[in-house]
Amino acid sequence: MGSAQHIDPQAITSLALPAELAQPRRHFDFLVSSLERFADLIAVASSSLIAYYVYAFMNLGMHVRYPVSLVLTVGTLFAVACVVMLDHGGAYELANSLLRIRETERVLRVCAQAFGIAFALTFFVPYCPSRWVVLFATILVPLSLIVEKQLFFSLVSYLHSRGYGLQNVLIYGAGFTGRRVFSALASSPKVGLNPVAVIDDNVSLAGQRVFPYGYRHERWAPVVQGPLTPMLMQKWGASLVVVGIPTLPKSRLDEIARSAFDSGAQVAFVPQLSFEADTQTNYAVFDGVLIASLAQQRHHDLYEIAKRAFDFTAALILMLLSLPVWTMLAVLIRFDSKGPVFFHQTRVGLGGSLFRLYKFRTMYQDAPKFALHPTDTQDPRITRVGAWLRKSSFDELPQLINVLKGDMSLVGPRPEMPFIVAEYEARHRERLKVIPGLTGLWQLSADRRYLIHENIQYDLYYIRNRNFFFDLAILLHTVVFAMQGI
Repeated sequence: MGSAQHIDPQAITSLALPAELAQPRRHFDFLVSSLERFADLIAVASSSLIAYYVYAFMNLGMHVRYPVSLVLTVGTLFAVACVVMLDHGGAYELANSLLRIRETERVLRVCAQAFGIAFALTFFVPYCPSRWVVLFATILVPLSLIVEKQLFFSLVSYLHSRGYGLQNVLIYGAGFTGRRVFSALASSPKVGLNPVAVIDDNVSLAGQRVFPYGYRHERWAPVVQGPLTPMLMQKWGASLVVVGIPTLPKSRLDEIARSAFDSGAQVAFVPQLSFEADTQTNYAVFDGVLIASLAQQRHHDLYEIAKRAFDFTAALILMLLSLPVWTMLAVLIRFDSKGPVFFHQTRVGLGGSLFRLYKFRTMYQDAPKFALHPTDTQDPRITRVGAWLRKSSFDELPQLINVLKGDMSLVGPRPEMPFIVAEYEARHRERLKVIPGLTGLWQLSADRRYLIHENIQYDLYYIRNRNFFFDLAILLHTVVFAMQGI
């Protein structure tokens, strides 16, 4: 397997789902798909109605009043249009993305497109709702959809925990790809594939735990020593084996398949790919033949311009609003320990360029300036105020200066220190192709407690999928993440 291999969750789904699903599973999948579309319809239509009531309550615009029946009709038609657009954009696919960021990005993008059209129509179509109603709905609809989809995700997970629509799966291979398969299946309850254990022939791996890439390490599966046998399949109640070793020889794959077939189970596998990280892989099935197509990752100048404009504007506003917080934190730091308020350090940015990164000081003045960062707030190098600053992420506030200067973005991979970058492999150097950021997928994950370069999959996923709405989705998740105190 190439070091830069990326496993797309939807590709895993299309490979892992057997062609002959049991009848109850098919019924469950159809029910879940229908319920999600209906829930989206209700969320959009009700949010549109609420937007009208907010408009009426605030007495804005020309104070035009509409019959509730008309508002419901328009809201329902708009909801149908949104669901059609969401469906076209892949919102009802079975697999979820890493940290479910793509789902939020899709909602934001579709809502922006739908409301852009709706707002334009208000200038040309008579008897259209007030543009104030459209404005309020623009805010309420995406928020309600995001909340509703999170609740729906929890509902499906609950149904699976009760044993409905679930198929137990064994994953063969505890390496990078096998762990990525486990994460994709564990984070996609609509798929209905429950990875109960990971099989590996390496004796030294037996007894370890595999965790999904997520906000918390709440779920795990044990690594069980191979080889795969019908008895092992029966012990775990598995009816499907997913082979997560793309470089596995055909003879070994045949042995695994025979063991699975002997126990009445089916087999799926991840095909061998060894392409560079900046290529996009798409899959299609033609008369039973899987074909993968490659395209080089496209870079849009318009996106980069919009990203820079948004970064500068947002950073400037945030700095002005947070100045009282800066003052309070500066006082606390000076009273807590000797030394300067700010800490600066050389980091590596876009294309390997060096820049000075700013933070509030969280460690004692005599702590080594260039060393691996503490992974625990109990580290003796950290001050009392510093421990709180790190936990609340307030120590990152001065990096808004870096965003204004253009050294950093609000969203992107975290910048590393030069001595770490000097040891980078080819796949790690992919991180240097984009501007580093204040927040990102790795910063939101449970793996943030470990070193960045040991969890490169988050940054590679961002680099491959980044766009303006994807950045907005990450920022929104960051706000919720911070509010929950994770």
